[in-house]
Amino acid sequence: MAGFELGDKVEVLDEAIEGIVTAIEGTVITLETKDGFPLQFPSSQLIKSGRALNVGNYEAFQAKKEKESPEKKKIKVPKPKERNAPKMEVDLHIHQLTNSTRGMTNFDMLNLQVETAKRQLEFAIDKRIQKVVFIHGVGEGILKEELNYLFKKYPVDFYDAEYQKYGLGATEVYIYQNS
Repeated sequence: MAGFELGDKVEVLDEAIEGIVTAIEGTVITLETKDGFPLQFPSSQLIKSGRALNVGNYEAFQAKKEKESPEKKKIKVPKPKERNAPKMEVDLHIHQLTNSTRGMTNFDMLNLQVETAKRQLEFAIDKRIQKVVFIHGVGEGILKEELNYLFKKYPVDFYDAEYQKYGLGATEVYIYQNS
């Protein structure tokens, strides 16, 4: 940077501070603000006031172009964990499957839930969806046991779904794909 001398009027880069140089100790410059406060800054952070900057046309053009260009959109790259995230969720809670349970026995409700799971699993196999999460809730575990029995009839692996997201109330099914 330019050499500073006592009495020079200076401004601080990247801050709205200006003052007059009152002391110079190596690269540390002490300036006094118009309010009378002494502040110290490295000389690399100061510029003489009222001094014209030598900027060529090319540099001015580049700066203008940089300010005017729209920001590039960042493409979201899925994390390895997200790439393998389930593509399909099936909520088997009874209130999600029917408007009213009036007149339905527990057996009827369980049958509706298992038939829905079977239909959705066959859909996923047909559409080559590799992972499906069946949300069954915790309850007494009857629906979960019925689902386990159902899944054993298909070419799938099944295991508890991600605990952080679903708690204990979901089963994830991995469907083997034949090329």
